[in-house]
Amino acid sequence: MLLDRIHGPEDLRGLSQGELEELAGEIRRFIIEKTSIYGGHLASNLGVVELTIGLYLALDLPRDKIVWDVGHQSYTHKILSGRKDNFDGLRQYGGMSGFPKRSESEFDCFDTGHSSTSISAGLGIAEARDIRGEDFTVVSVIGDGALTGGMAYEALNNAAQMQKNFIVVLNDNNMSISQNVGGMSRYLNGIRVGKGYNQMKRSVGKFLLSIPSIGKPLIRRLQKTKNSIKQLLIPGMLFENMGVTYLGPVDGHDIRAVERVICEAKKLNHTVLVHVITKKGKGYRPAELSPCDYHGVGPFEIASGRPKGEKGGESYTDVFSRTLLELGERDPRIVAVTAAMPDGTGLRRFGERFPERFFDVGIAEQHAVTSAAGMASEGLRPVVAVYSSFLQRAYDQIVHDVCLPKLPVVFAVDRAGLVGSDGETHQGIFDFSYLTSIPNMTVMAPKNARELEDMLSFALKQEGPVSIRYPRGRAWTGLSELHAPLVFGKAELLFEGRDIALIAAGSMVSTALHIREKLIPSGLEPTLVNARFIKPIDTEMLDRLVASGCRTLITLEENVKQGGFGLEVLDYINRRHRGILVHNVTLPDCYVEHGDVTKLRAGLRIDSDSIIFDLRKEGVIH
Repeated sequence: MLLDRIHGPEDLRGLSQGELEELAGEIRRFIIEKTSIYGGHLASNLGVVELTIGLYLALDLPRDKIVWDVGHQSYTHKILSGRKDNFDGLRQYGGMSGFPKRSESEFDCFDTGHSSTSISAGLGIAEARDIRGEDFTVVSVIGDGALTGGMAYEALNNAAQMQKNFIVVLNDNNMSISQNVGGMSRYLNGIRVGKGYNQMKRSVGKFLLSIPSIGKPLIRRLQKTKNSIKQLLIPGMLFENMGVTYLGPVDGHDIRAVERVICEAKKLNHTVLVHVITKKGKGYRPAELSPCDYHGVGPFEIASGRPKGEKGGESYTDVFSRTLLELGERDPRIVAVTAAMPDGTGLRRFGERFPERFFDVGIAEQHAVTSAAGMASEGLRPVVAVYSSFLQRAYDQIVHDVCLPKLPVVFAVDRAGLVGSDGETHQGIFDFSYLTSIPNMTVMAPKNARELEDMLSFALKQEGPVSIRYPRGRAWTGLSELHAPLVFGKAELLFEGRDIALIAAGSMVSTALHIREKLIPSGLEPTLVNARFIKPIDTEMLDRLVASGCRTLITLEENVKQGGFGLEVLDYINRRHRGILVHNVTLPDCYVEHGDVTKLRAGLRIDSDSIIFDLRKEGVIH
């Protein structure tokens, strides 16, 4: 197999056109095979195979630098840079990351995972190159979906001032995770179909060069008016008008065409945007037909595309989706906002039922939050559904535009806690800390599916901002028979015991229940409390626990310790009840790597067996 001979960029040199095309096919089959076993980002990686090969042929890697926006399309890059044999550990605990990581390879010049960052990072690398007097090429590869993020325009605006070479490759597949929306998408659609300008330029140039003596002077004169021609034939010429040279569109599945245009772009002493057209999911029919469904996948059957061993039952996202739809039927003020994630956040059904009350703003979390604040200021009840790690991108807007004026915006914080294989950039382990730090924000966490339903209904009745955080995966239905009514700021006493109290937040209630069940045979019978409210904490419940004789309080949360729920409990007890031991079970102060969530929980010692072992080792329990 040709792929077995490729151990680095140098092995691509001298391959014939036929061999390059054969290699692209082998890489595609390899990615499909490995992703079918381990899961991963499939459609995006299938779409950039030829583009990546073309970049490798045009560049001198790793001396030259490629910054991959988001990075979920970097599998071919990893294969060509000598990491093919590591794919059996792809996204597995202790194995290779699904995203670029500087610690993993010298070919990964920048860690990525979130959207719209590559132009800023690439520009910074290019500026550092110039300050040091070095001479290498920097290429930032950004998708058209990522170009809906405001940070990309901030970077382009800055990049227009560059006096030395910097290349931005716009990988245009008309998709982000879901179908792209907004003015930039329409603009790029116009460029895709507007072939007239480039065809005319080639034809006119060829004709004029054939005219002796006057051909070249005429070309020079025409170049002075080219911007006017572009304005007529390509709508807007946004990039050229910003001062960024535009090259394209180029067929991103034509390896030699990509190589040629990058080599041309390297000759220019300013910022160049190379527009390539690709097809997300190319080469695998199920992914081509439904690129949204095959963006991020678990293990699947290659022949049919069907998931392997799919577990039944609703996920927390499903519960949220169903409940919001029911509430939306009853209250016309409810609107839903997403940042390019209608499927991942469960808002697709709401959008189909109430298209006039559904807003997909693109990959623009800051805009999503402030536009929701605007709607709330006019009497609507917006629900912003977003992943925990992506809500971080809108922290200032939450502080300034939602919480300061105390507007009733509900944040449905999905994928909170450990999310698994996507690793450091996607683990939702900071939201307790950054949300509880903001005045006027109420933070809630349901113990199970039924409580999520109630919390969403409850939140939409409040007169200020509320966030509800819930984990990825199947919704727990345990303890559904224990269901006290929701009261603002009040915890739920699930089981009354003696001496020790387990106070658990959200997803950790099930873990606390297992701890209690495992301790009872040894003579310990802890009290079990479902915190429900992370902010404000239920101080009356804490007073009650101490008054009942509990001398040890153990808090449990799937969040880092700094700024978390447990430290709030510790602070209150230290101020009001000296002599009471408070032990915090939290995630450590570190970024959590990729891997199976069960293995991660054990490795981080927040599973029930590890917690019991550590509590005994530290003398918290006997």
